Amino acid sequence: MISRCRFLSTFSANSKPSSSASPTPSATLIGAAKNAPNDDPHRQSYSFPRPGRLGGSMPETGLAHLVDSSSTLSFCFHALKISAKLGLLNGGKQLHARVIKLGHCNLLSLQNQFLSVYVKCNEFNYVCKMFDEMPLKNVVSWNTLICGVVQGNCKSALVRLGFHYFGQMIKIMAPDCITLNALLRASIELSDLGIGRQLHCFILKSGFNSRCFVGSALVDSYAKFALVDEAQSAFDEVFSIDLVLWNVMVSCYALNGLQEKAFGVFKLMLLEGVKGDEFTFTSMISSCSVSGSCRLGKQIHCLIIRLSFDLDVLVSSAVVDMYSKNENIEDARNAFNGMPIKNRVSWTTMIVGYGQHGDGKEAMRLLREMIRVYTYPDELALASILSSCGNLSASSEVVQVHAYVVEHGFESFLSIANALISSYSKCGSVGSAFQSFISVADPNIISWTSLMGAYAFHGLSKKGIEVFEKMLSSHLRPDKVAFLAVLSACAHGGFILEGLHYFNLMINVYQIMPDSEHYTCIIDILGRAGFLDEAVDLLTSLLVEPRSNTLVAFLGACKVHSNEGFARWASEKLFSMEPNEPGNYSLMSNMYASVGNWFDVARIRKMMRKMCDFKVPGCSWMEVAGKVHTFVSSDTTHPQTVQIYSMLDLLVRLMEDDGVSDMEFGNELIPKEFVFLLGC
Repeated sequence: MISRCRFLSTFSANSKPSSSASPTPSATLIGAAKNAPNDDPHRQSYSFPRPGRLGGSMPETGLAHLVDSSSTLSFCFHALKISAKLGLLNGGKQLHARVIKLGHCNLLSLQNQFLSVYVKCNEFNYVCKMFDEMPLKNVVSWNTLICGVVQGNCKSALVRLGFHYFGQMIKIMAPDCITLNALLRASIELSDLGIGRQLHCFILKSGFNSRCFVGSALVDSYAKFALVDEAQSAFDEVFSIDLVLWNVMVSCYALNGLQEKAFGVFKLMLLEGVKGDEFTFTSMISSCSVSGSCRLGKQIHCLIIRLSFDLDVLVSSAVVDMYSKNENIEDARNAFNGMPIKNRVSWTTMIVGYGQHGDGKEAMRLLREMIRVYTYPDELALASILSSCGNLSASSEVVQVHAYVVEHGFESFLSIANALISSYSKCGSVGSAFQSFISVADPNIISWTSLMGAYAFHGLSKKGIEVFEKMLSSHLRPDKVAFLAVLSACAHGGFILEGLHYFNLMINVYQIMPDSEHYTCIIDILGRAGFLDEAVDLLTSLLVEPRSNTLVAFLGACKVHSNEGFARWASEKLFSMEPNEPGNYSLMSNMYASVGNWFDVARIRKMMRKMCDFKVPGCSWMEVAGKVHTFVSSDTTHPQTVQIYSMLDLLVRLMEDDGVSDMEFGNELIPKEFVFLLGC
């Protein structure tokens, strides 16, 4: 019905029906609710109250008398508030049509209520059309439109429409604090600092800069843009500072990693006699998480306990997060266990903490406990568990979490899908990683990059390059990480021309400046192909000193092609850069061993013993029947050592039959006659 009526141009005294010819508003709403189509999901769950519920039973003849009474308007106001709160678009349209029939269309308070309903239902076409045809508007009308359009809206066009209406508003009447607060938050959503500065100028000219409500939004706006000096200036302009503004200022410094200044504001706040609340202490403890200051965090934790803020779930979760980010997982668990009430945030924080520390088993156990107490994980917790299980190559746990994800409908989340691709790849299941990728309806750059990395890591370089080409054909712009993945695939597969092509594409077409990782891949590509002279030219032409990983890649290429001269040049730079890194000495020792220079092997080994206190042995692991088996070089501690070395001996004999004269254990090339020294 509403689509056939113009909002205000059709409103006139002649459109008012007589009370005898019109059904009651209550009866009309109830009948319309029964006969309305059920295309709105909210309409199926809610309906307006019957007349008896509003005011008791009433004879049909008495209802007509209420058409022009205050009871009708009161009913409309309450019904519109319910429609706006629950997002009942159909109910709002029915009420709007009824108000037009009753002739109450020019009542400004009702018109503002209808604007609110359409805003809450995201029907911005109705909102703008109705607003433009309103003959009278007050500041509530303007705020309803502007705030509704700009707040919580991810479409930049609609947000800019709100600023357009603000430009019209200031020509007619002065805005209030609510208008300016909403527009400042919108400038953050648009990531447009210029708009924020213009609003600040308007606030200064209008005299709103001394008010706490606007000052809080202004400080928060500058904090989100990392302009702490401007935020402090806006803070100083406010005459009477309330607790909210103190909290925003503390959060500003904490958000930007300025821990000392955050504590300075906190001390000044206490000197002014303002006691902090849960938001204050959450910001303070979060600043310790960012800076990695566990000692100071423990002091804040003591203050939290003394003031009984540890009973607040938000504060306690921040404490758990602080300890886990400071690599103090035991204290994080103690703080978690001491929480009297745990919600999804606190459980997720603890699970993410275990995931960040690579303890996938404990994260999985905590997930099971979380589900047992009927607190179900969200996508953040599931993605963290998948990542930690992938780092441990715990394939059985990954499969279990994947089953939970499918059962509870989390597979549509991109973070979950990307974590599945990465986890299956690290567990060696490239096929499952590909199946997780194709299940994504609209993969993003992370999805494509994860699949490229999976193929490159497992030696399927050609498929990794094909994935990159498909990503380009889908009109998705690659970033630095995507180019790093495809360059890595080219390096592993020996695709020299393709690698150089993508390197030039990154610089000349996409205007992405390469960093050390990209140069490392190019040097690795050139080195593997034997173009050591070209690799040296590239190394010496870099504007900055090459990093250690770049020199390690070049040194590995020198070992493959037995170029002792270039290897000696690279090792000297590497030893001066990282004199206490045992891996560098091992790599150079292996280089000399590959050319039979045993004197220099002994010299490098002696240098390593002198410069390095302890070398962490490299290990490998694999999961069999849900149990992870770990091995180091020449390991004899495994309970199935005899069977393992028997199989290794069989493989050695098969290699001999195929004409292979040497074996490579770890990074060292060792003649087969010395294999027995390794316990084989």
